[in-house]
Amino acid sequence: MPDLETFRTDAVPSELPFSAALRAGGFVFTSGQIGNIAGEMKLVEGGIKAEGQQALEHLRAALEAAGSSLDRVVKCTVFFTDMKDFQPFNDVYREFFGGHLPARSGVEVKGLALGARVEIECIALAGKG
Repeated sequence: MPDLETFRTDAVPSELPFSAALRAGGFVFTSGQIGNIAGEMKLVEGGIKAEGQQALEHLRAALEAAGSSLDRVVKCTVFFTDMKDFQPFNDVYREFFGGHLPARSGVEVKGLALGARVEIECIALAGKG
């Protein structure tokens, strides 16, 4: 079994039983990130773009805590409660990833924690590029 190291960030309230990221071998796996106010069980206001931006900020923090970065992401999975949010989320997503476009899946789900509209998780290469 590879060496495993877990990482917490301010985004994940301390009472929740999971890490923001886990490094295993040469990869970093993030937990799903939603648009909650850092450390709180409350979503940011402002709809899909605000939630998406906050979720991606949490994702960036989780990757950096584990010694990686957005430009090392190889795969993202995005969960939507309404596929109508796909395009507005893409506008925010492009701001974070720029020209680096990892493989990605978008899935519509019945519900997400705290009533979030979007949740994103990723797999990245460990280390700095």
